[in-house]
Amino acid sequence: MTEGILVDVLEKRAADERLQLHNSVAELRQSVHERLDVKRNVRNHLGAAAGILAILGLALGYTLTGIFTSD
Repeated sequence: MTEGILVDVLEKRAADERLQLHNSVAELRQSVHERLDVKRNVRNHLGAAAGILAILGLALGYTLTGIFTSD
């Protein structure tokens, strides 16, 4: 009789832990999705993104100009 009660308690505990694990994974997915959201990150750091793109554009322009002009 006590084994039946013990099994019930263990099954309930396992179900609670599975639910807690499921909730933790869902929360982790949500936080990762928020951190890696490109649109939100660019919107928050627009000045830095524009500066980096400007520098890359200048470097690409000078590189292409150097390739097609000869000394």
